[in-house]
Amino acid sequence: MSKSSGNFHFNTRVPVREVMRCNPTTIDYAGTVARAAMLMCRDEVGSCIVLGPTNLPIGIVTEEDINCKVVAKDLKPGAVIAHDIMSTPLITISADRSVKDAAHMMIKHRVRRLPVVDDENRVIGIVTVRDILTVSTEINELMADLVEINRLEEVEVGVCSRCGQMSDDLRRIDNNLLCPSCREEELLQ
Repeated sequence: MSKSSGNFHFNTRVPVREVMRCNPTTIDYAGTVARAAMLMCRDEVGSCIVLGPTNLPIGIVTEEDINCKVVAKDLKPGAVIAHDIMSTPLITISADRSVKDAAHMMIKHRVRRLPVVDDENRVIGIVTVRDILTVSTEINELMADLVEINRLEEVEVGVCSRCGQMSDDLRRIDNNLLCPSCREEELLQ
């Protein structure tokens, strides 16, 4: 948090580098699906970034790719090349971009993983939906703590305990801060 003009400002522009996992699982474009699956199992991850002849990322092999493009077709993983089943185009993000930017890219491109690349397009990490949800959960927990502090100070501005809506007219009833609508419902019960 940073303080500006007497008010606290919560920084929500967390850079991707803060949440990415470094050294993501990669495989050479000529590697087999069996090798990709082995690497994914070893690293306990659900994807493997495919690197092209110049060692730059060209695609990604996911558990879904293996299931739908190999297993479902009863193909032998040791006979199928990763390059042939990888998902492309590969959507990447810079480590300096924000987690918010990463989330928007995932939604726009309907992907759950974004390889993180440096200025020369080399893979330096990976960020997943789970990583972003973890950050979101932490921020929500902090916000809940701030709301609780607000409640303890008897401030009448905040979030209604019952409906979760912001209100500038909260009143404490049975140790809960309630907005006008919820207070009215409480009285009718």
